[in-house]
Parts: sequence; C-alpha cells; structure tokens
Amino acid sequence: QVRLVETGGGSVQAGGPLRLPCESSAPYFSTNHMGWFRQAPGKEREFGARITGGGRDTYYSASVKGRFTVSRDNDRKIVYLQMNNLKTEDTAVYFCAAQIPPPSDDFYKWSDYDAWGQGTRVTVSS
Repeated sequence: QVRLVETGGGSVQAGGPLRLPCESSAPYFSTNHMGWFRQAPGKEREFGARITGGGRDTYYSASVKGRFTVSRDNDRKIVYLQMNNLKTEDTAVYFCAAQIPPPSDDFYKWSDYDAWGQGTRVTVSS
C-alpha cells in the first residue's frame, strides 16, 4: 500500500507563490506517474497536473498551465507542485495521487490513479 502525504498548504495573498510537497512511501517511486488534483468548496475534484515517472513529461490543465509547475525528486521520493501567481479561484484542497505500473495513458480522472493523499488546504485571499 503506497502512502502519500501532502504538506505545504496554508493561506496566501493573491499573486503570491506556494509550493506543495507530496512524500511517497512507494518502494519504486520512479515507476509511479504522479498527479495533482484539487477540490474547491462545492465543486468536483479536478485534474491539475501530472508528471511521468522519470520526470520527462508533464501535463497541465488549462486553468493552471503557465502558473503551476510539477516536478519530482526520485531520490527523496517527493513530487512538488509549485504554484505561482495564485488566484482566489485556486482556493481548494490539493491532493497528490500515484499511478502504479502498468503505466496508463489515462490520467485526467481521479479514478485513473491507484493511491491518494489526504490533501492539504490552500486558501488564496484577495
């Protein structure tokens, strides 16, 4: 059972940055594609970003592209979500998720992932 723990959430002013780390307990972390999702109050959980196991390929939703960057440190088993130029509409609980091999070409849905963290709350104020 892979355990994922997100940290780094908190309150930030609009326009500011925040970085969310997600630490994994996976024994072969570099084989896991990793995703970030978020769920705003009263809304469904939505895809934000995804990075492949080796870190070569990244994917973003239109709402975060150009402002958020996903990266990973496979030696430390951590995936990061760097969020810049935050907007009030980025307020949500952020979750990281892992895709365990065999690899999948589907990654936009929550159900495409095999393990999830408990989430960390981000509040952006104007």
